[in-house]
Amino acid sequence: QVQLVESGGGLVQAGGSLRLSCAASGRAISTYRMAWFRQAPGKEREFVAAIKASGRNVYGADAADPVRGRFSISGDNAKNMVYLQMNGLKPEDTAVYYCAAGSTLSGWSSMEYDYWGQGTQVTVSS
Repeated sequence: QVQLVESGGGLVQAGGSLRLSCAASGRAISTYRMAWFRQAPGKEREFVAAIKASGRNVYGADAADPVRGRFSISGDNAKNMVYLQMNGLKPEDTAVYYCAAGSTLSGWSSMEYDYWGQGTQVTVSS
């Protein structure tokens, strides 16, 4: 199984950028579908983005996806790392961000992912 540790969260002003990192150990990320989720207080955990073993990125299915065009997921198989570049941050992006690993068929539901990091807090001030 894989262990995941997120880092890179913090406090940023609206319009700013952050880059989250997810360090994986125990197994290669290339054998999983890796994803980022987020959870704001009082809300359900929400899919942000995923990266397939092929390297193709997956974002929310809804055309009104709140992060479309602002967030970008990437992976480095050599370093066993996954990243989430977040630009144009908005106060509504404030949440705990989680890195997750699932089977190569995992989709947009958090229930499809088996391994989770502890999360990293992102706070965007207005």
